[in-house]
Order: sequence, then structure tokens, then C-alpha cells
Amino acid sequence: MCMMQCLIFAHFPSINSSCYIYCYIADCIFLCSGGISKGPGFPGENGTVTGRACPKGLYGTFCKECPLGTYKNVTGSSKSLCFPCPSGELPRRAVYTSVRGGAAETPCPYICVSDRYRMPHCYTALEELIYTFGGPWLFGLLLSGLLILLALVLSVARMKFAGTDELPGPAPTQQGSQIDHSFPFLESLNEVLETNRAEESHGHVHRMYFMGPNTFSEPWHLPHTPAEQITEIVYEDAFNRFVDEINTLAAYQWWEGSIYSILCILAYPLAWSWQQWRRRKKLQRLREFVRSEYDHSCLRSCRSRALYEGLKVTATPDLMLGYLDFFLGGDEKRPDLPPRLRQRFPMSLIFGGDGSYMAPFSLHSDSVLTSLMSQAVQPWIWHRLVAGLNAQLRLVRRGNLKATFLPVLNWLETHADPALGVNGVRVDLAWFQATALGYCQLGLVVYTVEGEPVTAELDGSPRIKIEQHSPVQDMLADAQLSRSRIKDALMRKRITGGILDSTTLRALKDRRDFLYPFSLILHNSKPVGHQDLVGLVISILLLADFSLVLLTFLQLYSYSMADVLLVLFVLPLAILSPFPAGINALFSHGPRRSAGLARVYALWNITSLVNVVVALICGFVHYKSSTKRHPSTQPWNFGTDESGWWLFPTGLMLLKCIQARLVDWHVGNLEIQDQAVYSKDPNIFWQS
Repeated sequence: MCMMQCLIFAHFPSINSSCYIYCYIADCIFLCSGGISKGPGFPGENGTVTGRACPKGLYGTFCKECPLGTYKNVTGSSKSLCFPCPSGELPRRAVYTSVRGGAAETPCPYICVSDRYRMPHCYTALEELIYTFGGPWLFGLLLSGLLILLALVLSVARMKFAGTDELPGPAPTQQGSQIDHSFPFLESLNEVLETNRAEESHGHVHRMYFMGPNTFSEPWHLPHTPAEQITEIVYEDAFNRFVDEINTLAAYQWWEGSIYSILCILAYPLAWSWQQWRRRKKLQRLREFVRSEYDHSCLRSCRSRALYEGLKVTATPDLMLGYLDFFLGGDEKRPDLPPRLRQRFPMSLIFGGDGSYMAPFSLHSDSVLTSLMSQAVQPWIWHRLVAGLNAQLRLVRRGNLKATFLPVLNWLETHADPALGVNGVRVDLAWFQATALGYCQLGLVVYTVEGEPVTAELDGSPRIKIEQHSPVQDMLADAQLSRSRIKDALMRKRITGGILDSTTLRALKDRRDFLYPFSLILHNSKPVGHQDLVGLVISILLLADFSLVLLTFLQLYSYSMADVLLVLFVLPLAILSPFPAGINALFSHGPRRSAGLARVYALWNITSLVNVVVALICGFVHYKSSTKRHPSTQPWNFGTDESGWWLFPTGLMLLKCIQARLVDWHVGNLEIQDQAVYSKDPNIFWQS
């Protein structure tokens, strides 16, 4: 029997951790064994293969790499020398990989499962930031401390920069002017003369209100039929031509409304700013036309036509209510002109605004109206009444007028009418001038009442004490009789409208738009005081908001860059705009300007909720796709991995809702500096 044995020598002249070179020796001895014996001999045995021991990382006859997940740190050829890699050294998002020469040491070679994870721990960019500072809890504590420190620095800088303009103080409601001096400006000589003439309201005849809310779809327009109060001082034909020119100028171009519609979809705060800018330009154009371009040919007064006087266009600060004032020229030779206050009754006083967050209802009492009302009541009483009424009107919300106007009705009954009743004057809530599109203006109707339902004691000082008489039924009967008479008087004066009470208020049409759900979060509220503390908390939340936005972007970046761009531009830059808008509001001068900028900040804050919802959707989609690849992922976990997709967007949404409430309080503190205007006791209200 023939036996042959084969000896193979393999030489490895160059071996390292990742590269080695095989070098085989060709001249070797082969000894082969035989097979099964057919004769009396014994069967042959297998031959043997001998050679050098394999280096680290390799095993077997031909020194192959150890299998994935094993390593070999000793010399030898047995497969049992390939030990399993320690499982604790492999990150969650990593898999073992093969290298030339095999795994010779621990940790075994691995790579991350995706390029969006970073070696060596296969963390996302967000996790790498968090664990650099000691983990989630320590990172949260450090971030909270940093935010509080920066908020304190902001508060100190705000007090240094803004000074004491925003410190609460008593409002000048008793005596003195209601002019806001927080906006110093230069006037031309013509404007100064018009201001002086408006203050000298002895020549004022009538105030005609524009119809419509001054929007792109329903601009201002005047009725062609002149009011009864001006029929004696205008030529009707010329007045109709004047109205045509005014209505043409007051209309907006199609492209202005188109830009507004586009901006409403992209970013509503920009749409609101665009609308206010075009409203301001429209008011300036109307003023210039009436002041210098129109020849005043509709006026009967020769002096008014020669001096281009007798007409003046004005608007409320919110630019939603405009009115045209008629003045005497001085050459009318009419002893009954201008009419006294009681001859003007019933007189309509229309509210500015529309009950929205950016334009709440308000009664604008300028020098002309104040001078007229001073013929019946003392100026400080009228100023106080307007301040209290505007404080109540701030709380009226469009979309919920029927419920929010009831406190205003009660306030007029308990606070306003008893004080005015001393002089035989009464005010009631009313609607006026319904347009073809269904928009009606709300306001007050002022008229006289017979008898004295209440008494007021004046002690020579600006204080009033109201005492209710026992025959309340007589008061109600007189009020009902006066209201029936006022309806007839309104019809005689060609004023379309009607009185609103608790019964007729239910029939008031209240239009709701697509922004109505946001009013449930963002709406005007009463002041809460503690202005410095509220400002500090807003500063903390503002910085926390910006920090959470950046952390959310880092989390989205770990998903994909497309998610970042989607959240950033679904409403362009809306998620980043609250921070600069809030800083601008906190560092502005004057309560009036600060309140206006704070409203813009609140508008950006509530608009950015759309971006946050999109971020939440992107995180959920990524989570569902990752669970298909890794079914063991636990949902709604508080960790920073895929199961924590909801953590930062949800926290950001909650933070923005809290900011909205605090900004409402901040605006209330700025706009209402005397909290006694909300007192339910009439005596406390009038004695403040």
C-alpha cells in the first residue's frame, strides 16, 4: 500500500493589523496515505498537514480571518482561539466589520449603520452635544442655568436701555390732555394750523364715518347721500362728485390684495404688516387730496373754498376706522351753526378696531369729541369713562362677540350711565352702517334722557359718588322709552343702525375666519401687575424657545437635511422670527410702542406653531420608518434616540403656548396701567 504525506510551508513575511502578504514555498514533500485494504493488510490512515501557527486575528490551515464578531489575540491555528467580542463595547447603532488580518484586539472593528451617525459612539449631532456636557440631566441643568443667567443680563440691559418708560404708573384720566407724547414728531405749518383748528372745535359741524373696515376686499367708502347735519353747508351734486373721487382713491389695487393673500398663506405677520403699511399710505393719500388737491367745491362757504378748509380726513390709530370732519368757514352767518351738543343727539360714536388681537375695539376720543362732550359732562369724567370703556372693549373677541360684549353692556349700565345721567345723558351700545358684504360697525349712541335715574355728588374735586335709588323699575322704564325714541331719531337722521342689548345681541352676526382657532390661545387679557417679573419670565422663555429651536434642528438634521429645510420653510423663517421679534419688543421705548411690538412678537410666536407641528410630523415619520428596521425600539421614550422624536417639538409647542399667555399679560400691563378701571365697584372706579 502506498502512503503519501504532504507538507506545506506558508511563510508570512509582512503582517500587520490591516494588511498582510501570502508567500508560499513551492518545494515541499507530499506523503499520501492509502485507502481501504483489499487483502490481509490493514487499511491506510489519513495523512497529516503540518505548518507554522497562524498569527493574531487568523485561524485555520490557511490562516483565514476570524468570523465577524470574534477576535484572536494569541498565536495558533485552532478556531477555538477566536473569542466572541464583548457585547458592551459595541454601540447601539454599530455593526461589526471585517478588516484584513482579522480582529486581533478589543474593541473589535465596527462601523455605524448610517452616515448620519458619528464615530466613535455612533451619536447624532444632538446626542454628541448632549453627552459632551455629561448627559441629558447635566446638560439640562447647565442649559437652564445659562438661560436664567442670560435672562438676568437681558433684564438689566433692558432696564438700562429702555429706562423707566414702561414702569406702571397712574394714568392721566382726570385732568389734562389725552395726547400721547411718546412719539415726538415735527409738523409742517399746514399740519400745525389744522391741529389748532381741530382743537378749536367751535367750528365743527359734523363727523361722517367711512363705511367698511379698510381692507383690500372691503375698502373705505362714503355714502352718496349727505347726512341731515350737513345738508345746509354742502351742495348735494358737488358732494356726490366729491364722494365719487374719495371712494375711487380709497379703493385698493388688485395687486395689493394679491400680495396680501400670498403673505397670509406664507407668513401672516408679514401680511398684517403689509396691510398696515398700505392702509397708512392710503390714509396719507386721502389727506393730501382733501388738504391740497380738492378745491372744496362741495362747500357752500366761500371762505372754505378759497382757503381749502372745511374738510379734514382722520383715522383711528389702528387705521380701520376713518372719518371726515366738516367745519364752518366763518362766513355762514347762521346763528344755529355750529349746533350745540344736545342738538346733535342722538350722536353716534363708532369704535375703532374689529375685536381681533391686533386691533381690539376702542373708542378714540380726540380733541374734537372731548370738546363737544365737555358741553354736557366735565372733561375728566369723559376721559375716565373712555379709559374704562376701552379697558372693557379690550376683552371683546371677534368670533365670540355675543358672550364677550355682555360684560360691556353691564359696565355701561353700572358705571357709565349713572355718572352721565346726572347731566341727562345716556350711552348705549349700537351697530351702524351695515355694508353690502355684511360688515357692520359697532359703537355707542349718545342721547338725552328725561328725569334723573341716579344722583351723583360732586364735592368740588375730581371725584364722584354714585348712589342707586330704590325705584329701579322707573329707571328701566325710562331707559326703554328713551331707546324707542332713539330708534326714531336715528331714522330721521338717516343713520342706519340699532340699539344692542342682551336680547338683540344674540342676533348679531359674528364672522369667523381661518385664524379663529388661534384666538383661543392668543387674546387680550386683564393686567396682572408684577411687570418686572413678567418681563424676566418672558426673557427666560424667549431664550429657552430659541434654544429648543436649535436643538430641534439638530434632531431633524440627524434624520435628514430635507426635514430641516421643510420645517424651516413651510412658513418661511417663521420658527426663527419670534426671537428677534421678542428682543425688539423688550428693548423698545414707550409703553405704546412696546405693546404694539409685543403683539407682533405674539403673532410670530403663534404662527411658528405650524412649523413646530411639521417638525412633530417629520419626527413621527422617521420613528415609524426606524421601527420597521428595528422593531425593538420602544415608543414614547424619554431618551435622546429615535424613540425621543417627540420630546423637543412637544416641549417647544408647550413653551410657545406659555409664551402666548405671558405676552398677553405683558401687553395688558403696558396698555392698562391703572387696574382700577376693571373694578366692579363704580365708586372705586370713579374715585381712582
